[in-house]
Amino acid sequence: MTAALVIAAHGTRDPAGQLVAHALTARVAALLPDVDVSVGFIELSHPTIPEALSAALSRCPADDKRVVVVPLMLGTGTHVRHDIPDFIEEVVAEFPDARIDYAPHLGPDPALFRAVNRRIDDAMGDWRREDTTLVLVGRGALVPDANADHVRLARMHYEQGGWRNVTPCFLQVTQPHLPEGLDRARAQGTGQILVIGHWLFPGRMRTWTHEQALAWACDHPETAVRVGEVIGDCDELAGVVLQRFRDMRPDHRVEGSPAYVCGLLLQDRQVLIVGGGNVAQRRVPTLLEAGAHVRLVSPTATPALEHLAGTGQIEWHRRPFEDSDLEGVWYVQATTDDPRVNRRVAHGAEARHTFCVRADDAWAGSAWTPATMRTRGATVSVLSNKDPRRSRALRDEIAGLLEGA
Repeated sequence: MTAALVIAAHGTRDPAGQLVAHALTARVAALLPDVDVSVGFIELSHPTIPEALSAALSRCPADDKRVVVVPLMLGTGTHVRHDIPDFIEEVVAEFPDARIDYAPHLGPDPALFRAVNRRIDDAMGDWRREDTTLVLVGRGALVPDANADHVRLARMHYEQGGWRNVTPCFLQVTQPHLPEGLDRARAQGTGQILVIGHWLFPGRMRTWTHEQALAWACDHPETAVRVGEVIGDCDELAGVVLQRFRDMRPDHRVEGSPAYVCGLLLQDRQVLIVGGGNVAQRRVPTLLEAGAHVRLVSPTATPALEHLAGTGQIEWHRRPFEDSDLEGVWYVQATTDDPRVNRRVAHGAEARHTFCVRADDAWAGSAWTPATMRTRGATVSVLSNKDPRRSRALRDEIAGLLEGA
């Protein structure tokens, strides 16, 4: 039996939203006829995530209790980083012999981008994009990365959508809020605005988006405003959930890690990093400590990486990835937010017999990055079958033992 799948959704008091969440679960289950598929909610709806996990594990064979949790979350906010992992740890305490694997969140997957564009087309009617400003509404989070991801998504819509302009805004926590986003769109001289909330299901976010857009439109009758719908239960969303589940390769899992562990001697050797975000920022210093010549390819980079480039510690090519960037390198890390770019990097590295780490999809690369520490003159690295939280926990436990010895 393969692992069960628990879809971790937010939850809503809106009956329509609950129906859509269960309909999506049924759609995913139809794609996985041999898998136990269920849904659990963070709040407001039942069953809760711990209830869904406990029920799924109870249905598993006594000697093979495995579950994959796929967070049904567009952004990497507090729910993804803390709440769902805390729920998983709560259930692991109840089922100590169980294996619960936590898949990546949905993110800016190309399939979801297509789904949003279908909702946009439905709302546009006879409007032309070149005459229209798109106001893309996000929830807003306490995690800056999640808000930055929403702004980046708005830019992708602008670059690829043929809009007059695209304005990102938020409903909660951070600014600009939706009315301010509409003000900015109007100030840009547009006479028609399409508002679309980046939501999965009907609920408070959808309701507030419609209410605030309608109120603003009533106060500005000279500007035409239309509002698009949520992503909802659709093949694109179900396909992304399915892919997140399959990426965990539950039917190929073995105890421990299947990786062959070795130490790479990178002194004076070329290493390529594609993507200038926080993942690259975390990994570049370690590569520099190993003596590698680091070449960064990315249109943008974090301030820390900009500093390293400005001081000559790394070589930075401020442009998108090109296949020729792989020539002459010994080791590659694909760390962008775009799965399509990471896929191109990994495929190109594979063709050149060059080991490549994919930050977004570990199984699709040819190398993994371990959780590492140095103590008492030794380097300790832990790989635990593509479970970074478990790797870090084991690393810290080992460190405690060594430091106390």
